[in-house]
Amino acid sequence: MPPTDASTDTGTSPGPHPDGGPEDTLDLRLPEELLALMRDTEPATAPQTDQQGPRTDDLLDIPSAWGPATTSAGVFRLAPVRLDRDLALISRWMNDPAVAAFWELPGPESVTAAHLRSQLDGDGRSAPCMGVLDGTPMSYWEIYRADLDPLARHYPARPHDTGLHLLIGGVADRAHGLGTTLLRAVSDLVLDHRPRCARVIAEPDLRNTPSVAAFLSAGFRFSAEVDLPDKRAALMIRDRAFRHLM
Repeated sequence: MPPTDASTDTGTSPGPHPDGGPEDTLDLRLPEELLALMRDTEPATAPQTDQQGPRTDDLLDIPSAWGPATTSAGVFRLAPVRLDRDLALISRWMNDPAVAAFWELPGPESVTAAHLRSQLDGDGRSAPCMGVLDGTPMSYWEIYRADLDPLARHYPARPHDTGLHLLIGGVADRAHGLGTTLLRAVSDLVLDHRPRCARVIAEPDLRNTPSVAAFLSAGFRFSAEVDLPDKRAALMIRDRAFRHLM
């Protein structure tokens, strides 16, 4: 029986696109009104490419540049995903049956590579990162603009809402409250480095009770149940205004 405080999908997984291609997170066509709003509120800087990892721009900042977080479990940091270095490890994690049940990305490395490239070659709305604890890669993260994601069709999104997906790789790391510790640390990094973001969002599968419990313990609140194309999810929100109270 999985632990009650963390899981392989301590967070959410985007799931496959209904027609078998990459999820539509990066294919979303934005309405002209939202594009105009973005032009008015976002600094007019050209996209940048981190040669060691994902393409980044002013949509999401650079999560891998946020610096380390000291936690009760050790020093944690987000590192940009590099296919040449990280693909084999992430693919192995995706083929763990407990992970595959929620991420739905089992198979050869090419499956994982396609999922990662859709973000690395995208417009910067989603940044795939490795979670490194005391120098050891042990988790996979996706930091994404929830307000510019298809998720925004299913809840009352606010500008600059920032979402989290988390996969904890090793079985030994899926215990002792580690998922809760890392979720709090990363959501704190988001709020510290993205001042226009008032809320951190997640949508774990309702069936993934350890994941939902980890979010609750990390200071998120349960907002609603939402029907997404690939799952029924628990909408979890961590509010900037209450971050020091929960």
